[in-house]
Amino acid sequence: MSRRLLVVATADVPAAALRASVRAHAGEDAEILVVAPASGISRLDWLTNADGDARTDAAARADELAEAAPSDDVESHVGDSDPVKAIEDALRSFPADEVIIATFADEDAGWLEKGSAETALARFSLPVTHLVVENS
Repeated sequence: MSRRLLVVATADVPAAALRASVRAHAGEDAEILVVAPASGISRLDWLTNADGDARTDAAARADELAEAAPSDDVESHVGDSDPVKAIEDALRSFPADEVIIATFADEDAGWLEKGSAETALARFSLPVTHLVVENS
């Protein structure tokens, strides 16, 4: 039986890093759901629900990561702007065995993604791996 892996990415992950992480945690035949939270949004835009640009960017990131995944069983979608809420939402319909959350380091992260990996580690009762992405 293949493992079910939830990949939540607030940052663009190099394809090689994603493939290596997925292989290390779930193997080649994993069932993968890629969720890209629309977290690249200002506080004002968040308050006024003006998240169109953030959702467009997140959709492109989700599609790119899904194409890079080393499995044929991959789906992708845009998640809530709050990465932890995006994980909660995804787990309702995709009972993952493990979560990989990819973010910038907190000092480079946006206001919605800061601390999200630590919160996910504490909140969810399944393995959570934090993949820190270099801000280029």
